[in-house]
Amino acid sequence: MLLNLLGAPRRVLALVALACVALLAFGLYLQHVAGLEPCPMCIVQRYALVLIALVSGVTAMTNKKSALIAGSGLLVLLSGFGGFVAARQSWLQWYPPEFASCGRDFYGMIETFPLQRAIPMIFKGSGDCIKVDWTFLGGSIANWSFVCFVVIGLIALSQIVLLTQKR
Repeated sequence: MLLNLLGAPRRVLALVALACVALLAFGLYLQHVAGLEPCPMCIVQRYALVLIALVSGVTAMTNKKSALIAGSGLLVLLSGFGGFVAARQSWLQWYPPEFASCGRDFYGMIETFPLQRAIPMIFKGSGDCIKVDWTFLGGSIANWSFVCFVVIGLIALSQIVLLTQKR
């Protein structure tokens, strides 16, 4: 198995953290160099990647089996959340609603509305979330983001399986 070839769970988790940092850097490149403005759903996916990078980085620093299993479990949940948002955005791109309205950007929502109203607005998605500005091998940013979250979730799940089988 590939994960056994990579070595210890700590090394695998460190690689996950590094991959998340690389994905975030690419997102910032697309925003600041290529000029693509992120939609609210893109921003939520970025936050999920930041949390995954932090959890996997912190978990990679421990030798305790129980902490490695708990951290990997949290990674499964976080990648599931990020994957859900990416899947929803992909769905909106494939089947756009009849009337798409461009809403405010994330920071505009936070500045204008109280947090308890702004958070649900972020998850609704605006017309910007439907727009496909960039593709690679036929997949949009949301499609590739979904793939990345699924891969991270599968890696974390396999770490849990490997760690629970070891004595």
